[in-house]
Amino acid sequence: MKSLDIHKSEYLKQFETQTYGRNLFRTQEEERLDAPNEECGIFGMYSDNDLDTFSLSQFGLFALQHRGQEACGISVLKDGKISNMKDEGLVLDVYKEIPDPETFMGNSAIGHTRYTTAGDKKKYNFQPFFAKNEYDQIILSIAHNGNLTNARELKTELEAEGVVFRATSDSEVILRLIQKNLDLGLRGAIKATMEKIEGAYSVVGMTRNKFFAFRDFNGIRPLVLGAVDEKTYVVASESVALDAVGAQYVRDILPGEIIYTNENEPGKLNSYMVNEERGKQRICSFEYIYFARPDSTLENINVYEIREKSGEKIWEQAPVEADIVIGVPDSGVPAAIGFSKASGIPFRPVLIKNRYIGRSFIVPTQEMRERVVNLKLNPIISEIKGKRVVIIDDSIVRGTTSKRLVKILKEAGVKEIHFRSVSPPIIAPCYLGIDTPSKDDLISANMTTEQLRDYLGVDSLEFLSTENLKVILGSSNHCFGCFTEEYPVAKGEEIELFS
Repeated sequence: MKSLDIHKSEYLKQFETQTYGRNLFRTQEEERLDAPNEECGIFGMYSDNDLDTFSLSQFGLFALQHRGQEACGISVLKDGKISNMKDEGLVLDVYKEIPDPETFMGNSAIGHTRYTTAGDKKKYNFQPFFAKNEYDQIILSIAHNGNLTNARELKTELEAEGVVFRATSDSEVILRLIQKNLDLGLRGAIKATMEKIEGAYSVVGMTRNKFFAFRDFNGIRPLVLGAVDEKTYVVASESVALDAVGAQYVRDILPGEIIYTNENEPGKLNSYMVNEERGKQRICSFEYIYFARPDSTLENINVYEIREKSGEKIWEQAPVEADIVIGVPDSGVPAAIGFSKASGIPFRPVLIKNRYIGRSFIVPTQEMRERVVNLKLNPIISEIKGKRVVIIDDSIVRGTTSKRLVKILKEAGVKEIHFRSVSPPIIAPCYLGIDTPSKDDLISANMTTEQLRDYLGVDSLEFLSTENLKVILGSSNHCFGCFTEEYPVAKGEEIELFS
């Protein structure tokens, strides 16, 4: 058997050229129904010199493709003019549709990969959002990752003041508030906006002569800062996007911090804390379990190491006798390697991926949709037939995908199945930028572990405890709302954002 270090190296290397897929057993339809879905990925860069912003923004957004696959967009600043391009589809497909790359080569760019959390899927909700002046020139553009909990109230206030909304996304509320307050200067406009909005938000943006980024007072959604050189800066949802453009990780943008450039000080990046007393670190714990790419570093914590430790910890919490350990690609593999290290039970990568399959099979029946999964992943039957198997998965949401996985293993002749989830039971939806099913559809909110074990048809079932998750993360300073139903900010109205 290959050493576990070789497995780790091969596992991480693949994502440099291929899109990271969290759970490849889920069909595209089930990614909406049986998984917590990430909100968005944002990327931005600024230089005192001209850059190949067309290529670099493409590289950065490709590295963030796992955070949103519905749409992609960029805004580029060139010679004091902002150009915008956004469309439905994956990053590489959208960039292919740009007829003149020269138009999108300048000294600053921001970009967005979209997954819908607030607003519908119409093109007017694709980001970046932008505001124009009376001469039909773009003067402000932003990309937002997160979810506002008071967006409806603020939209009503702004409409009463005569502000016209063109989309149905909470991100436009941020745009219009900044636009409204630009007479205070850029920093003053952002400060006034942050003092009004509530919820989770990481934002990157530009005017015709400035670049900026800011993060909510709890730092719920990630945002990292990097540098290519002394006058070229990069901001992104995850550090892998810095790696993709050759930037060095500098630090995470702090909760409640604004970073911005000033046209009077070319090449200098300024920092301003809006309210240091309000700033608290409450980054989403599920970023480490599921959302972030495994080769990312968030808040100086390596995501792969957390996932491997989660496998070690759940062995310590719930040991079992078995013959092999397997992980559901891609997100379950590091935990399976950790489980193997701690237990001595061999890890086997027996779920083989088809690396050439696309996302867009159109099939009319549920039976055929389920067959798509077998095109994505196929088990090596000779490795598991007659064996006692531990299957490591990142989470159980509705349970339908987990049940199908158990069925596939049983059909392959597995003797025993011991299911381990390296996420605590998900008992509550997220209101802070993650699209989770309602509580009625969260299986752990409606079944005990014993009932769920029987539903899945496995020999044993265990979830990583919330307390052990805190031990792995080394802190309680995270958002654990989906596991505890206790959130760092009020959840707001449980209604559609906009009529």
